[in-house]
This record gives sequence, C-alpha cells and structure tokens, in this order.
Amino acid sequence: MNKLVTAAITIAVALTTFPALAQQTPANSGSPTPLRHLVYRFGYNVKAASQGTNTGTTTIDILGSAADGGMTMTATDDWWNTARPRQSYTCELYPNGGVTCAQPPYALSPIQLAVVPLLGKHYFAALSAGSHSTWTQAYNVRATFFPGASSGFAGQVYTWNCALTLNGKGTIPEQPPLIQIQSNGTFNQQGGRYTKFSQKAGILFDPRIKMPVYVSQLLQLVPQQSVNSYSVELKLTSYK
Repeated sequence: MNKLVTAAITIAVALTTFPALAQQTPANSGSPTPLRHLVYRFGYNVKAASQGTNTGTTTIDILGSAADGGMTMTATDDWWNTARPRQSYTCELYPNGGVTCAQPPYALSPIQLAVVPLLGKHYFAALSAGSHSTWTQAYNVRATFFPGASSGFAGQVYTWNCALTLNGKGTIPEQPPLIQIQSNGTFNQQGGRYTKFSQKAGILFDPRIKMPVYVSQLLQLVPQQSVNSYSVELKLTSYK
C-alpha cells in the first residue's frame, strides 16, 4: 500500500483545484446534459500520465435513470497522440456496480471496466459505518471487454460474475480525507471458455464527492499466464 499512499498524497494536492474544474460544463451539440461528467487520466500497463504511449483520458457521463432501475451512461476513451477519441460505449450501471451493455457494440474497454462499476450508487455504502469497514461486493457485467483481439473474445458478449472483498484502510492524514481501500476477488466468465481472472486493486475514495479519485487495478488470468494479464491506473482530473 506504500505506492498507494504516495499516490494519495499527490492526488490530495491536485484535488485542491477541483472546485474550479467542477464548474466546467462539458461541451455538447444537442445532447442531454449529463447528471455526472467525469474525466479520468489513465495508463494501460503503464502509469497514468498526461502523455505517453498507452496513456490517455476516459470520459464518463451518467445520463439518467433507465426503466429497469439502472442509470444510462456513456464512456469514451481518448488515447494520447490519436486524431480522435475511440468509439463511445453506452451501457446501464446499477447501484451495486453491475453493468449491462445492451447497445451495439455491447462493449466496455478494459480502462472503463476498472472504474465504471465503482460508480454504482451503493458500491461504497459500507463506508458509512467507518473508514475501516470490510465488505463484499457481488455483481454481473454483461459486455465484451477482453483486451486482446487475438484471444478470440473480442466482439463476443458474455456475462462475467464479479465477486470482490473490499477492506477499508482508513483515511490518509492529508486533505481531502481520502479513504484507502484494497479490493481482491475474481471475474468469472459464464459460457464460452469459462475464463477466470483474479482481480487486485487499490482505490482512493473521496467521501465528499462520493466517488473514487484513484484506481490501480491488476487483472490476471487464472491459472496465471503473463500474456493474459494487464493493469490499469486511473486518476480523476475533473468532475461535474
């Protein structure tokens, strides 16, 4: 957790600029104004950075309630040094962290998979009992998100059962009062090859804005094979 604490201190300083950033209104051309507009800087198998290979930003807009109780959301990755953002994905996000992508291309990117479930309304509800709370989180993700096209999974939609244990590690002393959380668990594919991933993540949660401001996730194939593992690091840079 030492690296996580170091990152927390850096983020805590950066977050002091958020009041100004939070007032920014995302540009749109006739699209509905999102209820929440979040921008995370990411690194895919590298550290999150403002520039460099395998870095970029992902923008997440929570648009409103869906008929089945979920929240409609869109997510778009914008990779560094590319001419335009990649395709936007529209899915439904549920309070427990579940995600269903029922519109073509039925997808979440590996970047988005690391953070979108954490935006579920009740995902961190256990922290109301204290910053050292321990709880389990179980939800399903129905989408295609496998990162390697050569694997044969890309473009195929599966349901993944996600079962995680989260441990609150208390707040860091710097302001704002970020809560450190460690997450461990599994992602189990239903159908297909019944692939299984182990998941480890360090999270920093800001109870004032009720969202994660830092995520460092590692997914590894079980049994582990180095070619079937990847990491994602995200840092919240602006929100509305």
